[in-house]
Amino acid sequence: MRLLPLLATLFLSGCTGDETVAGYGAADRIWVLEELDGSPFPAHATLLFPETGKIAGEAPCNRYSGMMTAPYPWFGATQVVSTRKACPDLEAEAKFFDALSDMTLSEVLGNVMILSNDAGREMVFKSVD
Repeated sequence: MRLLPLLATLFLSGCTGDETVAGYGAADRIWVLEELDGSPFPAHATLLFPETGKIAGEAPCNRYSGMMTAPYPWFGATQVVSTRKACPDLEAEAKFFDALSDMTLSEVLGNVMILSNDAGREMVFKSVD
């Protein structure tokens, strides 16, 4: 009977993998936003998954980071913070952050990642491996 708690501990420790989109093909890549709501995105923005439960990247003007712990295929960026530099692309940056906060679903198809929600919003990223 002393073996049962040990086996349970070993089993549960093997179940601590990344269950977010990062664990399903999005990790170890730099994702560049190509389209926002069906239109080409006019500025440069990236999304990375630097470690389990974290997101980071570059918005059109500022670097950002945050938390992302929703299990795949769900997506939820929370506690997003960014630097505060001004630049000519602040309007595009506001649209990027607004969209990122609205996304609830994720899908990785090779070098394409699509974030979307039930309201029809969509962000299409391509990886630059």
